[in-house]
Amino acid sequence: MARKQLNIGLFGFGVVGHGLYEVLQKTPGLKANIKNICVKDKDKPREIGAEHFTYDKNDILNDAEINVVVELIDDADAAFEIVSAALRKGKAVVSANKKMVAEHFQELLDLQREYNVPLLYEAAACASMPIIRNLEEYYDNDLLESIEGIVNGSTNYILTKTFAENLSYADALKQAQDLGFAESNPILDTGGFDAKYKLLILLAHSFGYIATPEDLFNLGIDNIGDLELRYAKEKGLKIKLVAQAYKGTDGTFSAFVLPKFVTPEDRLYHVDDVFNGVITKTSFADTHFFVGKGAGAYPTASAVLSDISALTYDYKYEYKKIYREENLSLTDNVELKVLLRHKKDDAEALKLHFSAIEEAYTNKDSGYITGNISLSNLKKLQAAQPGEVSFILISVVSEQEAAIAAQEALA
Repeated sequence: MARKQLNIGLFGFGVVGHGLYEVLQKTPGLKANIKNICVKDKDKPREIGAEHFTYDKNDILNDAEINVVVELIDDADAAFEIVSAALRKGKAVVSANKKMVAEHFQELLDLQREYNVPLLYEAAACASMPIIRNLEEYYDNDLLESIEGIVNGSTNYILTKTFAENLSYADALKQAQDLGFAESNPILDTGGFDAKYKLLILLAHSFGYIATPEDLFNLGIDNIGDLELRYAKEKGLKIKLVAQAYKGTDGTFSAFVLPKFVTPEDRLYHVDDVFNGVITKTSFADTHFFVGKGAGAYPTASAVLSDISALTYDYKYEYKKIYREENLSLTDNVELKVLLRHKKDDAEALKLHFSAIEEAYTNKDSGYITGNISLSNLKKLQAAQPGEVSFILISVVSEQEAAIAAQEALA
């Protein structure tokens, strides 16, 4: 199949935009060139000449020669306006904006169908790691049982530094900001929101389920304290922020983002620094493991470049799992084994929310509980005492383990 010529209108020329520009200069055989670049700040010094830039989005959107729009800006609302306008004008779109895609997934899906143009967003999930296309193409069946992984490079970098170099959380965060891995206001990353947006995208391509940000529970690493870090080091564990989804046998599935203790036997244990790692589990093939850099200019630009290359062959997502309409339902009725850090005075009240308790510890001011708790109860506790308690996942409890724990609690 012959490649088509792509004339690109680029929105945004930050770290990733400049990275893409440089990468495209080194791949002349791609048959893609950037015709115009739209930026907001006229006075900002840039690495290339002013003749490459415009400050009016319509110079790109109304240019009939531009057949691909690449959107690489931070503002999710402005990004949606640009992307939806480009799709309506029949232009293919490549985006790296996970918040925009996650918040408007159904609308963007409808626009693609109505105007018969593709929207690709591999860079919105795990930067350089090609997870979306693998979920879309390789796992084109109903045998995928679960997906879990480290999908945020910034938090993984912070957690790696706290364990490998004994840095404090504050020092590790500042280092991540200085290196450009975390924003000046890092709560999107450290609060688990970025990981949740990515999980929402992965759910659509893994299980064919379109959820909204309000549907999924996310808890970040910003409330992890010294007690949890000491607990992990004493037991030879690491803490990772993990996005995960598990499909049940009854047409339900659960999905959430939580910090998690991982053992040296867990593949995610060895995913450090800004790397991402995703584990899929299927009925027949058991587990597959994907790993790649999840932050930085060139890793993200490489994913954008991959989407641009795919467009030269008229590739588009087919969303087969969504259109199968399997009638899956999202549930909070899943049992989790967690460590809960709490204030000493709250211990007895918090224990009532657990179906099984393995260990409880208190000292003068605080302590922890380890045991089984439902996701619904965990969400209630977090809503009632935000910032007062800290949860870290130990494992997801199987149905058999939950039944045994319930019987022991009643005995």
